[in-house]
Amino acid sequence: MKLYYSPGACSLSPHIALLEAGVAYDLVKVDLKAKKLENGDDFLAVNPKGQVPALGLDNGKVLTEGPIIVQVIADQAAGKNLAPARDSDERYKLQEILNFLTSELHKNFSPLFNPTFSDEVKGFFRDRLTGKFKYLDGQLAGHDYLMGKQFTVADGYLFTMLRWADAHKLDLSMFKNLMAYKDRVAARPKVQEALEKEGLMKAA
Repeated sequence: MKLYYSPGACSLSPHIALLEAGVAYDLVKVDLKAKKLENGDDFLAVNPKGQVPALGLDNGKVLTEGPIIVQVIADQAAGKNLAPARDSDERYKLQEILNFLTSELHKNFSPLFNPTFSDEVKGFFRDRLTGKFKYLDGQLAGHDYLMGKQFTVADGYLFTMLRWADAHKLDLSMFKNLMAYKDRVAARPKVQEALEKEGLMKAA
């Protein structure tokens, strides 16, 4: 497998999944502004959407949507329980969570990255995001992870969004379940390894 990524972008989610799964992969850095790979090749030839993550499969095909990519990774290492069994009620629950994260959380961050949007517009989306995180805080009550006791690929995704919240100085300190969860996920060795590989570890 080959993961096309940009440091700290949403590609951090499948990067964590790959390390947790323990499957072999190559890491290819993408300049998202120039749409170029490190060797100068055109990234649009890999993914015409011009976005990360993209996952090159061993059969030569390329997948380009995060929620699908992480499930494919999980299915490569079923023994790691990074996703419930296919066609099970729990698998559908995981897909429900992934869909919420990508449509209700991830996409509401997009305006905060846009320098042309006014502070008023960004404030609207910051309030929306706070509401989404409040919901997740409630879902985490009594749970170690989004699916309960078991870490899954959804947790790598939410952790990435929590890092974005920090980057945009979104105050989530009132959400105690969420804050404890973030620390719990951050302490996982494979999560730390992904951050280190992407150059995102803070200096001690």
